[in-house]
This record gives sequence, structure tokens and C-alpha cells, in this order.
Amino acid sequence: MPRRGARAAPGSAPRAAPGHGGVPPADEAATEERPSRSARKRQAEALQRLGIRLTALRPARLLSLPLPESLLEAILEAQRLRSRPALARQRQYIGRLMRQLDPEPIERALDAKMSR
Repeated sequence: MPRRGARAAPGSAPRAAPGHGGVPPADEAATEERPSRSARKRQAEALQRLGIRLTALRPARLLSLPLPESLLEAILEAQRLRSRPALARQRQYIGRLMRQLDPEPIERALDAKMSR
């Protein structure tokens, strides 16, 4: 690869940057259907807020919800933490675990428990 600012050899064609050159990417349809970065962040923040709602519940109520074991352990750990930075990290972790599962059954069960 030539040095930055160096001239190309006479008679050689200029090189285009990868992914450029007027040719659309092969997976253009896939990139158009993917949600924007802002939408993904909003969804991740909503899941983290749901996780925070779960940390406010008593352990007996948590056991009655359809939660995976790893998420249940993370929520119980967050309830034990007192350090504000440690709690913030644990909430981030809970949010990451929440992104791996469907939140609808948890939200329905949580709303049903709260309406009683």
C-alpha cells in the first residue's frame, strides 16, 4: 500500500475505497430494514427500565414471574448492592440480559401482579 500522500505509479488506475465506487452493497435491503441506532438505544433503555422495575419487587414475587435463572440471579444481586456505581453496572448487566429474551411475557405478568 502506498504511503499517505504518495502518488500512484503512472498508468495505474486509482483505487476506490472499499464499499464505495457507486456500487450499492449486496445487502442493501437488509440494512434498510434494520432499526436505526436511536431506535435500538431506545429499545435497550426501555428493557433496562423494565429490569429496574423488577429490582423493586420482593424475591417471592420475582420467583412467580417467568424469568430465566441468570436474570433472576442478576436482579437478586442488584437488590443486595448498596454502592451506587456497582448498582449502575448491575442495572446495565440486567439490561443486557433483558435484550436476549422476549420482554412481553414478563411485562404482562408484571402488569397483572401490579394491578392486583
